[in-house]
Amino acid sequence: MALIRLDIQTIVVGGGPVSSLMILKTHASDNIHTKNHNRGRLPIQIGPVEAMSIGTGVNSSSTQGGRPMTHDLLAMTIKALGATLDAVVINAVEGTTFFAQLRLIKSDGSMAFVDCRPSDAVALAVRTGTPIYTTTDVLNTASFPDFEDVEEEEKQHELSEFHKFVEGLSPEDFNESNKQSNKQ
Repeated sequence: MALIRLDIQTIVVGGGPVSSLMILKTHASDNIHTKNHNRGRLPIQIGPVEAMSIGTGVNSSSTQGGRPMTHDLLAMTIKALGATLDAVVINAVEGTTFFAQLRLIKSDGSMAFVDCRPSDAVALAVRTGTPIYTTTDVLNTASFPDFEDVEEEEKQHELSEFHKFVEGLSPEDFNESNKQSNKQ
């Protein structure tokens, strides 16, 4: 299973009937090509509490008032047990529901996998500096293109076509068109 590294692009904290949203983007160093586009964005609907927890983890690694929040507590527990969080992987999507796993390395070097929600995995990852990954299947199923990248690619293609056209011109091309316009 090929893994693609992700970064957090944005977290939108909704309230009331408005959902919260986490948008992940492919990591700059991963030059991947999904089925329909390159450099995808992965939107995942999450709860407002989880969105705030991720935001808190991104903006500060310290606990509030000396008392750890839930994801801080889990990170401290993993460390106290002698394990390290190696990676979080968003490994499946069914309809609008995403699934994730924590990939832990235990003190004896063996690996353990813990199923969880992507929002909890990302909240833990931002607190521990752990990379976030997904699979090509998840990206192909649920991502959308980075429209800025698509627009830039289109501009580059048009510019390349124009350069080819200009390189193919010769002085005779201009003389010939002048002769035809003089005949009219």
